[in-house]
Amino acid sequence: MITHIFEMIRSVNLLFLFFFLISLSSAEISLNSTLYASNPSQTWFSSNKTFSLGFVPISSSFLAAITYNGGSVVVWSIRTPVDSSGSLRLLPTGDLILAHGNGSTVWSSNTSSMGVTSASLDDTGNLILGNASSTVWSSFDYPTDTIVPSQKFPAGKELTNGNYSFTLSNLGNLTLLWKGSGSITYWNQGLNSSVNATLTSPILNLQPIGILSISDPSLSDDAVLYYSSDYAEGSDILRFLRLDSDGNLRIYSSSRGSGTTDVRWAAVLDQCRVFGYCGDLGICSYNNSNPICGCPSQNFELIDPSDSRKGCKRKMEMANCPGSATMLQLDHALFLTYPPELSSEVFFVGISACRLNCLVSSSCIASTSLSDGTGLCYLKTPEFISGYENPSLPSTSYVKVCGPVVPNPSSLEGAQGKGSSLYAWVVAVVVLGTLLCLILVEGGLWYWCLRKSPRFGGFSSRYALLEYASGAPVQFTYKELQRSTKGFKEKLGAGGFGAVYRGVLANRTIVAVKQLEGIEQGERQFRMEVATISSTHHLNLVRLIGFCSEGRHRLLVYEFMKNGSLDNFIFSSEDVLGKFLNWENRFNIVLGTARGITYLHEECRDCIIHCDIKPENILLDENFNAKVSDFGLAKLINPKDQRYRTLKSVRGTRGYLAPEWLANLLITSKSDVYSYGMVLLEIVSGKRNFDVSSETNQKKFSVWAYEEFDKGNIEAVMDKRLREQPDVDMAQVVRALQVSFWCIQEQPSHRPTMGKVVQMLEGIAEIGKPPAPRALTTEGFVGGNNINISSSVSALSTFAASAPAPSSVSSLQTAEVSPLTSSGRIKNPENATASLLG
Repeated sequence: MITHIFEMIRSVNLLFLFFFLISLSSAEISLNSTLYASNPSQTWFSSNKTFSLGFVPISSSFLAAITYNGGSVVVWSIRTPVDSSGSLRLLPTGDLILAHGNGSTVWSSNTSSMGVTSASLDDTGNLILGNASSTVWSSFDYPTDTIVPSQKFPAGKELTNGNYSFTLSNLGNLTLLWKGSGSITYWNQGLNSSVNATLTSPILNLQPIGILSISDPSLSDDAVLYYSSDYAEGSDILRFLRLDSDGNLRIYSSSRGSGTTDVRWAAVLDQCRVFGYCGDLGICSYNNSNPICGCPSQNFELIDPSDSRKGCKRKMEMANCPGSATMLQLDHALFLTYPPELSSEVFFVGISACRLNCLVSSSCIASTSLSDGTGLCYLKTPEFISGYENPSLPSTSYVKVCGPVVPNPSSLEGAQGKGSSLYAWVVAVVVLGTLLCLILVEGGLWYWCLRKSPRFGGFSSRYALLEYASGAPVQFTYKELQRSTKGFKEKLGAGGFGAVYRGVLANRTIVAVKQLEGIEQGERQFRMEVATISSTHHLNLVRLIGFCSEGRHRLLVYEFMKNGSLDNFIFSSEDVLGKFLNWENRFNIVLGTARGITYLHEECRDCIIHCDIKPENILLDENFNAKVSDFGLAKLINPKDQRYRTLKSVRGTRGYLAPEWLANLLITSKSDVYSYGMVLLEIVSGKRNFDVSSETNQKKFSVWAYEEFDKGNIEAVMDKRLREQPDVDMAQVVRALQVSFWCIQEQPSHRPTMGKVVQMLEGIAEIGKPPAPRALTTEGFVGGNNINISSSVSALSTFAASAPAPSSVSSLQTAEVSPLTSSGRIKNPENATASLLG
């Protein structure tokens, strides 16, 4: 009886195990299964749906291929395409075949009668034919042009694409070859000198995080060769190595669901150095940053006008030349030469001899003479030659043609064009140049005579530096700016230094005019400070166009920023399209702002501390590029003005003040870093950093945000509108939050420099886990009054770059805060006890 019970239990367990195994083998492909090219949506999936095997349409044909990312990335294929009647079938015999509609076999795995019982596509992209105990055939063993992570690429295997191939040698060398009408090795890289081992059976591996390495029994650890530029970034990203049709070997990355691929590394940095890229007799050059192919001269024509990469041919073959042969000269050009060509066709002769030797040799087609001091001359005798033209090349090349030479208009027409046309151009240039010189001389005399005239003095002073001559700003009269702003009616906003108005100059340029307040400096000193500000040029800084200084009127004219300030977008409750910034725009703003502040701190002649970094001072142009405004204005405030001598009355914005402001410590560039960290946190969260609500458990937002970050609850900190977006790069969000928490550290010495901030945001520098920031509970309030310290504080404008940072701020935890005296010290600390840092 007990025996029967155990048998029943065993049967139930076996039955359960059977059904469990069936559920795991959902990717199994049974014998006699078929895919049809006429139905590309029909595929065989891997169990995790990452890879699929099916037909991919190419032009009017179909390619049987294994793809990633919903068919957007082909990682393995059967090279021969079929029409819509084709099919891919796993025969009952265990043979996988690709066939045309008429039944003729195009390709076969040749596994018939080898014990194949099924096929499967695993989660690494490997197509396997086998049985329950062994693998008979796998696609990883027969690579085409691509290697994916988990795929081993041993010595002896080959990737091919057209005339190009890639191999791994037994010595561990990676080699790219052109196999058109010979075998030319144009790229060969091996292990560096730090690897001291004799390899026995090297295997090339591409790790999922983007490292290309070699493993071998003689190596204790894999030898790292190359890194992809997005090394270890992101998640759910496929990185793969591919030999492209242009002969270059590249590492790509593709995020799942994106449908796009990005180049992360390339073997040959200069595409024109790839042998045969432009075909026989083709010349490779660059149009901006893209390689283009053309013919040496009009003595040649493209073999295929629709595809310039197929090379060129002579309009008149040398064998049919009715006259004498001559040499076409190509300046700054060379014909690529690699072993074994170097064995017998290299000479040490001058340019003329290099040209003549090829001309008199019946076997020579072209020659290249190097002008780099070596005196080398390469004679090209093979029928296939590959050319490269670049203004930086110190070489001259020659091609044998049937005369007369007809150069390309763009390259040599200026030197060998028609005499009459050249003469006409010379005459025209001389005449126009003479007239221009006369006009300049007359204008200079007119200016010299009239600039001291009382009638024209204002005019001369106003436009002497027009159009930003020598980088100086344009001087405007008060009436001009009053007229351009229609009496200062259209107010754009109010900053720490005064109101800003929209204006239109006489040349229809739209500008922002800032009326400065509290400016008591003399004319000369004011002009010097404005000149300093106007000489600060950076893509991420608002450009100063001009100024006005008449009596007590002090105005600055800036470029107009169409989208206004950042706070209108990140704190807007409106969900309309125009008021929402997606994550890509926000991250670009984060980077742009950091680069602008870095320029002020580290790249100017003198370090400029902004003192008032906040969203209101970050302006956005029509493309949402960030530009920092109001930099360098602190020095314009009169240091004797008593309105700005006490902490209670200085202007700015609470929430962005570094602790050293309230503790009466030395202000350095690290104070701007603190403010930037607060702005960065606001850009990610869409909330003011000093907000306290039930959502933050009545804690200051920055402290609450760190607690949630520390728990891994990143989405709680993010702007709720961003959570609904499908394309948010969470790796960037985490990186931004880490940087923000480092920036708002209590001690200035613990904060990174802005240059380091840029590197951390770009992913160049590593970011350790930041310590928890302390809450500045009294920031912005002293005795119930707003503390709005900004760049309006006198003597807190342009600090020396060598100013020392405080060595310690440990005493700040129980510091006492009270309004400062005119000397800048805390008065009556015993009557105003408050905790600065919670």
